[in-house]
Amino acid sequence: MSPVILLLIGMLIVVGSILFFRLHAFLALILGSLVVAGLTQKESVYDYSVRKESIRVAEVGKGYIALKASRNQKIIPGSVILLRNHETSGKLEPYAETFLTLIPEDKLNDLQVEGQKVNGLRFAEISPPSNIQRKDRIIHQSQRNEARTTASQNIAKWVGVGFGETCMKIGIMIAMAAIVGQCLMRSGAAERIVLAIRNFLGEKNAPIAFIASGFTLGIPVFFETVFYLLMPLGKAMHLRTGRNYLLYILTIIAGGSMAHSLVPPTPGPLFVAYELGVDIGLAIICGTIVGVFTTTAGYLWARFISNRITIPLRDSEDLSKSRLEAMAQRSEDELPSLLASILPILIPLFLLAGGTIFSLSSSKMEVQPDWMGTIYPIIQFLGNKDIALTIAAAFSIFLLASRPGTTKETISKSIQRSIADAGVIVLITCAGGAFGHVLRQTGIAGTIENSLPATESGLMIVGFLVCVVVRTAQGSSTVAMITAVGVVAPIVAATTLSYHPVYIAIAIGCGSKPISWMNDSGFWVISKMSGMTESEMLKTNTIMGIIMALTGLVVCLLGSRIFPMI
Repeated sequence: MSPVILLLIGMLIVVGSILFFRLHAFLALILGSLVVAGLTQKESVYDYSVRKESIRVAEVGKGYIALKASRNQKIIPGSVILLRNHETSGKLEPYAETFLTLIPEDKLNDLQVEGQKVNGLRFAEISPPSNIQRKDRIIHQSQRNEARTTASQNIAKWVGVGFGETCMKIGIMIAMAAIVGQCLMRSGAAERIVLAIRNFLGEKNAPIAFIASGFTLGIPVFFETVFYLLMPLGKAMHLRTGRNYLLYILTIIAGGSMAHSLVPPTPGPLFVAYELGVDIGLAIICGTIVGVFTTTAGYLWARFISNRITIPLRDSEDLSKSRLEAMAQRSEDELPSLLASILPILIPLFLLAGGTIFSLSSSKMEVQPDWMGTIYPIIQFLGNKDIALTIAAAFSIFLLASRPGTTKETISKSIQRSIADAGVIVLITCAGGAFGHVLRQTGIAGTIENSLPATESGLMIVGFLVCVVVRTAQGSSTVAMITAVGVVAPIVAATTLSYHPVYIAIAIGCGSKPISWMNDSGFWVISKMSGMTESEMLKTNTIMGIIMALTGLVVCLLGSRIFPMI
């Protein structure tokens, strides 16, 4: 069966199950995974496994070849099989057997040393010589046997492998991020951050304060939680200033929703980054930079539409008028200090981004000082995603415990609730990983790659559009990102891009913004808490999401040309 048909069947099952049968996203993704796996031919699974393990020949020189191994690939010297794409079927076919020997570093010339350092190439010799060509692939005999074993396994094993690998990558990180978010809420630290930004910018610039607060809190805290926190503050600010209520609401949405889609450790962008082999620290930095452009576009739209549509502060289910008035006059003395409040956010950002910057800087040095070799293992350990978030979670628990009136029972309930919330997200995300895994086994990468536009920008556009379609159809931005990256990730792994794949990751994140409408739970959360009608939501929030998404895509397309980062 054609990989495209399998892709459509899988997407139809996932989207249809969620939209029409109201199945939980976890069940829908698992069901889609099992059906696609059941319809996939074992030959396709074998070909995928061979492609996954085989090493691409990047260059053929006189007496040597240059190999380019992607993430998690291992070059095994010894008896290897040479592979080449069949002209008609497109499948990898063996055409020769030879012996591979890696060239020691002290035997490389200056040009080869530079290629190894800058482009990650490994240089080798083959004996006997063969008619090897650029873009051919090599695979060790043991890896080929493993591919045969994988192809012979049952569909439950295929789905389980995808599920387990995803959980190994991001399960701990999501759980720790949830603990951080819950403790920030319960300790009052989240509100302290918002008030500090407001005080710094002044009440006149409250909309900018809400964007900054929403984006900052949207990194460790789920979007719905951010909105639950900031919405009452927005209403209280309206009561205090008497200024445009709609502007406050839209700026809260702009900041929180973009961080939710662009910056790890939020589950969607975290999963996308890992599937594309993007360093988490780099994803945080680039996602934040693009977020500045997208939220600016959202702010400009909010300014524009709020001057043309007047939406009053209406009664809503979340807070009474008396509670709002009390919040508007709340003393900041009841809240933790700003430094203590923001540390659980800064700690992982500093460790992850710092580790990335240190690695990039050290890799460009021709001669590294001795002290770098001493501290590098420490920085590498602290910069590990799980360690960084665990440290942040520990500090956030300490922050909650230090607040007056906090009991052991309060701490225990907060942690239990956060882990319960994270458990659902982990299940959905890992089920999405299983779905993406079985999609890749169908050979969809090669099919889509052959139909892409001639420019490499086509990958960004495809990822963006797939995400838009899935998001519009079933409402969940996380599911949309998981589905989209499942389509483009295998192509990225098999392609030599002229720009860093972080641009594709961010483009996919931007594609998760359109189109927010009645099938999106966030749509109803915003509507009910803000008091806006469905029509008002579509005219304001939905259009803002489209504008921010297109802005982000344009920034990614331009950035990949101006700053390719390779």
